Amino acid sequence: MIRTACAAALLALAPLPAIAAPAHWVGSWAASQQVPEPQNALAPADLHDATLRQVVRLSAGGSRIRLRLSNAFGTQPLVIDNVHVARAVSPAGARIDPASDKAVTFNGSASVTIPAGASYLSDPVAMNAAPLAVLAVSLHLPEAPDRQTGHPGSRSTSYLVHGNQSAAADLANAQKVEHWYQLAGIEVEGPAGAGAVVTLGDSITDGHGATTNGNDRWPDKLAERLQASPATRSLSVLNQGIGGNRLLLDGLGPNALARFDRDVLAQPGVRTVVLLEGVNDLGTLTRDASVTPEGHAALVEQIIGAYRQIIERAHAQGVKVIGATILPYAGSSYYHPDAANEADRQAVNRWIREPGHFDGIVDFDRVTRDPAHPDHLRPDFDSGDHLHPSPAGYRAMADAVPLALLR
Repeated sequence: MIRTACAAALLALAPLPAIAAPAHWVGSWAASQQVPEPQNALAPADLHDATLRQVVRLSAGGSRIRLRLSNAFGTQPLVIDNVHVARAVSPAGARIDPASDKAVTFNGSASVTIPAGASYLSDPVAMNAAPLAVLAVSLHLPEAPDRQTGHPGSRSTSYLVHGNQSAAADLANAQKVEHWYQLAGIEVEGPAGAGAVVTLGDSITDGHGATTNGNDRWPDKLAERLQASPATRSLSVLNQGIGGNRLLLDGLGPNALARFDRDVLAQPGVRTVVLLEGVNDLGTLTRDASVTPEGHAALVEQIIGAYRQIIERAHAQGVKVIGATILPYAGSSYYHPDAANEADRQAVNRWIREPGHFDGIVDFDRVTRDPAHPDHLRPDFDSGDHLHPSPAGYRAMADAVPLALLR
């Protein structure tokens, strides 16, 4: 009895075996998911026994990666039975470096079935993915999704062929589309201090007016700035912009409040969100008919209310929120704003600039407006539609972000 008690005491004093620290995963690339509009969807026959190769550029790098596939808007389980990832030879082509090609598994299997409404993480893939590396992700779908999930505004060419060609060095005679499908994110394993900056917005964040395959949206240029400085190299940038997106109502994609949990709070390693939303709420108010002054005032109040909701929800999860002022859009033939719309924009921007609301401010309005006509974009920053910046405008926006806000 005594010997047994002594043995138990000695066991209690014995050191426990060391437990390895869990991997620290951080999002390096992302695309907001939605139901593609009819003109942006693929025909079901296109996705029967099809290989879809999609080219993306990371922000931060790492020694291991994992993929996040999405069936967020599907209504039936989605089978993807073969996935490969490799370094792309170019951002503007389907060729890969065969020596870098890796088969991707899910719970040890080459095939994955993603439930309706869900996303699915791959197993870690050993790949030395450099910062700003361009990767090609190839998915083989035996059958078309019952309803597609994707991101129409890719500003990047994807390649579609029939048969399982996920490991092919090139995809000859591929059908080309400028959309992404079923691919929601790529994560990298980073150091403990690594974190992600989410840019949440509409088509100006999504990059309308940017160069196809040029990676010159403002979040892309911000990622380049972060990687150029040792002080910020551990930060990634996740572009969660959707063309036509609004704070208050669904449009092209779910409204910002509805998608906030998935597109911001669920992103691995998120520390900061830069919020640039509201121009589509302002513009659609009077796109089809004028409204009363009370209607204008009510919209401004609702936009500010949505901002407050985003701030509260982010702060509850320890995420910092940077407010970005809304760019000028006078002269836009899409929204044809008048003086009342401009007064609404000014009222919203005043609230954004006031201390005590956001954790920091990026004054995109000040950077992009024409000094001679402050309700217009600067001519050299205008893509031509008086609503979306040009690549030069996007670069100026990225340069205007104080990096100290993100560290």
